[in-house]
Amino acid sequence: MENLAEAVMTAEGEQAPQNPTKTRVLLIGGAAPPGAKIADFLRERCEVVEVQSVLRAMVRLANQPFDAIVVGSDQVAEALKLGSLLQHERILQGMPDGLVVLDADNLVIWGNERIREWFHRPAVAGEDFYKILGSPDILGPDFSPFRTALATGRASTSKVRTADNRYFQLHAAPVYEAQDRTSHLVVTVRDVTKETLQNQKLAAIHQAGIALTDLKPQDLLDMSVQDRIELLKSNILHYTKDLLKFDVVEIRLLDPQTGKLEPLLEVGMLPEAASRVLYARPQGNGVTGFVAATGKSYLCEDTTQDPLYLQGASGAKSSLTVPLTNNDQVIGTFNVESPNAHAFSESDLQFLEIFTRDLAIALNTLDLLAAEKATSTLASVEAIHSAVALPIDEILNDSVNIMERYIGHDPDVVQRLQRILRHARDIKQVIQKVGQKMAPAKALPQPSRDGGHVLLQGSQVLVVDADESVRVAAHSLLERFGCNVETAHDGAEALCMVRNLGGARYQCIIADIRLPDVSGYDLLCRLKELMDPLPLVLMTGFGYDPGHSIVRARQAGLQAVLYKPFRLDQLLETVERMVQPGEAKG
Repeated sequence: MENLAEAVMTAEGEQAPQNPTKTRVLLIGGAAPPGAKIADFLRERCEVVEVQSVLRAMVRLANQPFDAIVVGSDQVAEALKLGSLLQHERILQGMPDGLVVLDADNLVIWGNERIREWFHRPAVAGEDFYKILGSPDILGPDFSPFRTALATGRASTSKVRTADNRYFQLHAAPVYEAQDRTSHLVVTVRDVTKETLQNQKLAAIHQAGIALTDLKPQDLLDMSVQDRIELLKSNILHYTKDLLKFDVVEIRLLDPQTGKLEPLLEVGMLPEAASRVLYARPQGNGVTGFVAATGKSYLCEDTTQDPLYLQGASGAKSSLTVPLTNNDQVIGTFNVESPNAHAFSESDLQFLEIFTRDLAIALNTLDLLAAEKATSTLASVEAIHSAVALPIDEILNDSVNIMERYIGHDPDVVQRLQRILRHARDIKQVIQKVGQKMAPAKALPQPSRDGGHVLLQGSQVLVVDADESVRVAAHSLLERFGCNVETAHDGAEALCMVRNLGGARYQCIIADIRLPDVSGYDLLCRLKELMDPLPLVLMTGFGYDPGHSIVRARQAGLQAVLYKPFRLDQLLETVERMVQPGEAKG
């Protein structure tokens, strides 16, 4: 540093030493006067490495030693940023995400340790970034994120998939340099492989439900009970292996009379394990018996150290077992095993629980169908609706409540919950259609066949009542005429459901005048903040109007009132007036 100081002083007219020691100097910019004069003088006396930008200087400093840095006047402001960046380089190197700085040609100027580790590169500077990733598939939403960020001056995001089936989220932000030029990008790289594969698992739920309707109604009617069971088993096995990537699977169903866990499906299990007699008991029946008895999932991370584990698959080192539950009742178990220890994570556990919850509904529906003859009547269809509707409503209620708590904290969690909501609604409709297809045409409700109540077909209806019998009746009465019915226990749940209908809206909301947490009038006021117009119908008994809630609600714009007990035709007429566009309501 003393030699450099003497050299600079000489450039300003002072005497230089006779034998200056060579000093390594990093020169940033300095081409314009008066910096050019100093730069020429330094080249004669020092080992000078010249770069034209602060970003290039950062790369040099990260890889080479220098005794001093000389900054041209036009680069001073950027150099101050460099000082701050270098101060935090250790933090950048230790980030859990990858970080690179790119030029306009997508060449890496600088990359942190995470990038080198992920892609097994001793160094990345000077390489094409896409080649480092192995020329990945760009999945969007922006199919040219770097070009977009440079052209618009705004950050751009996209997801890519590499040849080895890894997924990365890229976030490219432009770097503003002198005269507000944007010729460089700072790109953060996040490994989202685990999350993406989990979402693919969740998609299997939706696909499995759709697969149930692949056959024509007459084909289903001609199938025996055993044929229907084999069809469902085939679908379960297909999606479990191809999408969930589980190669060893065992499903057992609980006999509520004996407590015995009867084998339904197994792949990859030892013959003696598959035929083993197990009961829903916490001891002496392995992990499967424990899960069936307690209703709690069990993650066995190392089978050699777990006293509950009974050998299932040959060489299995870890297992994951979850209960199949319907209406909070255990109806069976779902077990997967792996030859690797610690093969399953808590995340695998959570998503398998979601998968099996909907699978249990499908199995329960199959059980109902197996009990019916080919000449199923309207009563069988309604039984399927009743068995499916309330459990799905519970999933919807739980999901929207969790979503409300997570909003603003973790967008990924919100997106997953939104997918759960969408898939749960899809599955309910699919299973209901299966039930309708199972029944002959003469068993279907006459109004839906002769064109009556056409306006109700596909209409979204929300029924809010603390009385379970009312919620069950709403499904039974309205779904036979084509309504998509969802229910809520109280006003708070109703508001959550309205806020999270996935871009759609309820065409009719029927609520009791006295809910556990709010009055009918208070619910109307809160819903008006979310919906306009508000298709609300209040239910009340004749002469029962605490606090004149009906009067106040009418003054605030209440659309209609149903007085209990009401006839089916009154209910249908009221809902039709709510869903019919442009129709006067009252």
